[in-house]
Amino acid sequence: MEHLLRLQDLTSDELTGILNLADQLKYEKKHNIPHEHLKGQTLGMIFTKSSTRTRVSFEVGMYQLGGSALFLSNNDIQLGRGEPIKDTARVLSRMVDGIMIRTFAQQDVEDLAKYGSIPIINGLTDYCHPCQVLADLMTIREHKKSLKGLKFAFIGDGNNMANSIIAGGILTGMKVAIGCPDDYRPDAQLCEWAKQNGELQVTSDIYAAAADADVIYTDVWASMGQESEREKRNKDFAGYQINSDLMKVTNNAMVLHCLPAHRGEEITEEVFEAHANEIFDEAENRLHAQKAVMVKLMKK
Repeated sequence: MEHLLRLQDLTSDELTGILNLADQLKYEKKHNIPHEHLKGQTLGMIFTKSSTRTRVSFEVGMYQLGGSALFLSNNDIQLGRGEPIKDTARVLSRMVDGIMIRTFAQQDVEDLAKYGSIPIINGLTDYCHPCQVLADLMTIREHKKSLKGLKFAFIGDGNNMANSIIAGGILTGMKVAIGCPDDYRPDAQLCEWAKQNGELQVTSDIYAAAADADVIYTDVWASMGQESEREKRNKDFAGYQINSDLMKVTNNAMVLHCLPAHRGEEITEEVFEAHANEIFDEAENRLHAQKAVMVKLMKK
């Protein structure tokens, strides 16, 4: 494991190893046991998409691991003025010990890994969100004790979250169901990979997707960069909501949301608040899961 670009690039053992280390680091943090595995190291954090949880969790995580983090927005580095990403990769590789990037194009992440000589972590692209789903899997395992054989249902846009849920779910032996409009299906190539390696259901019927689910998940209907599509998406996703009626067909499912949540759209206030403990455990676990990724990739 040299980088974290997409979850499907990992083996099942590599993914489980990250989750096990995340559990250990969370335990050590709770009991004030120092774990400065990255003492003296620096993480460069490139943000062309802003974020609350990604920035805070990586920055705090590096501090707790004994290192430091540099916040680099488009306004701070030459990428915003047209420098090729391959040049940025080669420059930063000589100055920092790892790079986390949160951006639009998956190709930018792939190019950083291709031209750089240090570990690259995908903090989010339009294609996938591996760090979020590592935290999700960690949370599910905390609450359900194991992952294999569970049904993991996602309701909403077959976007970066759906893609990473498919990859992470299949690698950990879960059954994955995606309930989305036909025009918003997940990546076709990824779906073929999933069907060859596990059990995947993609349907426009959210009740079929949610039936007997042990975990049910949703995301906003219009993600960052899709603001101009909001009116159309609100119409296209009308009814694709986690509410009390949908919860009745699940297997007493836990509810997850990657946040921020638009209550009254993709999830009702009632369901969100009934499962708030699970959702905010999930948010906290971004810190622990990402610390595990950084240790796995950056520890000398």
